[in-house]
Parts: sequence; C-alpha cells; structure tokens
Amino acid sequence: MIRCLVMAVQVHASTMPDQKTLLVFGDSLSAAYGIDSRKGWVALLQEKLADSYPEWQIVNASIGGETTSGGLSRLPEALETHTPDLVLIQLGANDGLRGLPLKGMKNNLSRMIALSQQQNADVLLFEMRIPPNYGPVYSRRFQGVFSELVDQHNIELVPFFLDGVAGYVEKNQADGIHPKASAQPELLENVWKVLASEL
Repeated sequence: MIRCLVMAVQVHASTMPDQKTLLVFGDSLSAAYGIDSRKGWVALLQEKLADSYPEWQIVNASIGGETTSGGLSRLPEALETHTPDLVLIQLGANDGLRGLPLKGMKNNLSRMIALSQQQNADVLLFEMRIPPNYGPVYSRRFQGVFSELVDQHNIELVPFFLDGVAGYVEKNQADGIHPKASAQPELLENVWKVLASEL
C-alpha cells in the first residue's frame, strides 16, 4: 500500500509542469499607479496565466518614477533573487520625460538586456514614446532607441505599450499620463499580442 502511494506521488510530480518565473521590470505604468493594484495590467496578466499557463508565476518589480539608471542598479539583485525565465523591461518613459541623454538611456537598457540574457532569461522590451512637445527630433530618436536595441540583442519588441490609450482623456487619470483601471485590459492586450508566443 505504501509503495503504491509513493509511486502515485512520483507519477503526479512527474506530470506537473515545471514552474517558470516572469519578471516585470517597469515604472509606474506597470506598478498600477493611482489605481487598485489588483486591477493593473500585471495583475490581469497573472489571472490570464493562471488559466492558460499555470506553470508561470509573475514577480512585479516595477517602481513608480523609475529611470533606466535606477532599473539597472536594481536588476542584478532581482535576477539573482528570482532567477526569471523571462524578463519584461518597461522602462525609458521617465528618462524621456526628464529629457535625459538618449545615449545613457540606450546604454542602460542594453546592459539590462545583456544581464538578463547572461542569466539565460529571454527578454521582451517595451517600446515607449514621449509627447511631441519635446521636439520632433528628440521624440523620433527616443522611439528609435527601442528598435535599435531589439536588432542589437535579437529580442522581441512590444510595440508602443500605450497604443490606443495614450492621448485619450477618458482613458487616463487626471495627470494625463497614467491610465485608468478601465484602460488596463487594453494595455494587457498590447502586451499579450507579443508575449503569448514567448510562453
């Protein structure tokens, strides 16, 4: 009887999927700023994965106000602690809003991608954009950084993360920057179009 129970446990364990970790590394847009965190796009993603890909768990290491420099300083510890299989990098918006040098932003993101790959993690990079009032040249170069990094590191790009949400007054909070809870499913859909094939 005991032998049968042991064998049953072994069979059950062998059929359980290996647990995998998805690390979301972003700023306030991924930290559910101004809304119930349970309604943010990352929480919605966890619910979606629980149904379709139960082997995946999410660690949301996003912090409001984060720049690429701050993200780079935090990433090594996060990689060591969570050993993720997939890293979603959603940073750069705060660099752009502060008018920081694009060379520094690109170098920071590049190092973050490289560090993740060195830990055998796949990477998805989120394309960010900034308002046109920063000037067409800076805005165009800012956007170009993301496609350049994708080609350089041979990774996948999530096209403009806020597509369909940015610029719509009814979909954003009073600051005009952070999406409302009602817009979070749209953000998730923008991510899912690329993420689904990576799982």
